[in-house]
Amino acid sequence: MYLFLSLLLISAPLLASAKTFVFCSEGNPSSFNPQLVTDGTSINASRPVYEGLVGFTPGTIDLIPVLAESYTISKDKLTYTFKLRKGVQFQTTKFFTPTRNLNAEDVLFSFNRQRDKSHPYYSVSGANYEYFQGMEMNKVIKNITAKDPMTVEITLNYPEAPFLPNLAMPFMSILSKEYADQLASQNKKSDLDQYPIGTGPFTFQSYVKGSSIKFNSFTNYWGKRGNIEKLIFAITPDANVRTQKLKTGECQFITEPAPTDLAALKSDSKISVTSAPGLNVGYLAMNVTKKPFDNLLVRRAINHALNRKAYIDAILLGNATLAKNPIPPTIWSYNESVKDYDYSPEKAKELLKQAGYPNGFETELWTMPVSRPYNPNGKKMGEMMQADLAKVGIKVKLISFDWPTYLAKSKVGEHALVQFGWTGDNGDPDNFLNVLLGCAAVEAGSNYSRWCNKPFNDLVSEAKKSTDLKQRTRLYKKAQEIFKQEAPWVSINHATTFRAMSKNVKGYKMDPLGGDHFTEVTLE
Repeated sequence: MYLFLSLLLISAPLLASAKTFVFCSEGNPSSFNPQLVTDGTSINASRPVYEGLVGFTPGTIDLIPVLAESYTISKDKLTYTFKLRKGVQFQTTKFFTPTRNLNAEDVLFSFNRQRDKSHPYYSVSGANYEYFQGMEMNKVIKNITAKDPMTVEITLNYPEAPFLPNLAMPFMSILSKEYADQLASQNKKSDLDQYPIGTGPFTFQSYVKGSSIKFNSFTNYWGKRGNIEKLIFAITPDANVRTQKLKTGECQFITEPAPTDLAALKSDSKISVTSAPGLNVGYLAMNVTKKPFDNLLVRRAINHALNRKAYIDAILLGNATLAKNPIPPTIWSYNESVKDYDYSPEKAKELLKQAGYPNGFETELWTMPVSRPYNPNGKKMGEMMQADLAKVGIKVKLISFDWPTYLAKSKVGEHALVQFGWTGDNGDPDNFLNVLLGCAAVEAGSNYSRWCNKPFNDLVSEAKKSTDLKQRTRLYKKAQEIFKQEAPWVSINHATTFRAMSKNVKGYKMDPLGGDHFTEVTLE
């Protein structure tokens, strides 16, 4: 014990002087390439490394140039021209040393990998470009050309209202073509997705599954950054353990603290807790390609059978509101007039009887293995759902997997009932309605209900092609009505998001889009 305490006393000043920032994160990433993932855990793990042509002002959804120092849009909304920022360096690591700065070749490589099936990297890592395909970027983009080494022109097949915000999303980050070429010559193409090289403020050092991800400050970073020299993601799936690590100083920042820990964290003089309304939705998806969930009456019955308010009270301790639509009320075009399903086991039983299941049926329900603002305890929520469904004759077996496996199996539709949720990426309704419920998203893998409804799909497709906000709002509101009538989900809640950190952490800004950015964070 004496030796342990001595080591602590020796190491504490060293940690302080080295400006080491430890973030207790909630799970393992499935990849370090944001082109290949949609889950927050994986995207957060790539944020320190990568940047896009455009981005959002920290703490807002206001667009700003990033790797593009400027851009112009043609009058017909079909041509976007980006002037690249000069002097931007790619990171140097033990596995790559760049010989040139960012140029148009990197932009073309990064975007064409996702759109061109003949691209040498298109099929690497069993790639499924869930965002790119689900948002139909392959249909939107007509061509991408380098007008000169520092100018990129993107032409569209038709106007796309959310195109620029979509470019600000992580899946449109810029990778190094020079690094990709080096890996190709070494027959190591898949390393591009696990050993990342970007232009961001931190360089990737190492990853040990279930333990940690380590980054160092990128000394030649072109932009403004804080004083963190070493950034460590300490992978800690249990929310209560994250809280304890924060209180003992093992980490300086935690995501998704358990609702039961919030009061104690707020009363701790050494800790700051910040919160914001979440641009999110938690839901239970029903796989409509599997019986009996192909039956509308069954889906409506399950909507009536689940006591969603009880979940909010017991699991989120009231830090959420009931959800009736697939988009949160903080997004424009939210349809207030949609009528929700009330909790009524009696109605559920009657609907099951009408559907031909008077005695119910047996099925499986997958529970989320990681904590999210809208579902901080998937297992407990699953148990409450299981009890509610048993009351109407539906016998449910609860199943879960580690997070990467859960995602992979869900994307290909192996589930029957599955817990999921979503935090918006760009503040546009399309990012919920099209990405989660559009027909293209079935193949892409982000439509976990695998529900393809032509009237709904036509509405959201028309809406994103229009630049008239009133027209888009009208179309999205109608789409929400169809969603509710067809009931591919049980919409559960919109949750408040929380972060907790040591008082010496300065400069952190809550991201309304749910990410965690440490670029400008300083440690006092």
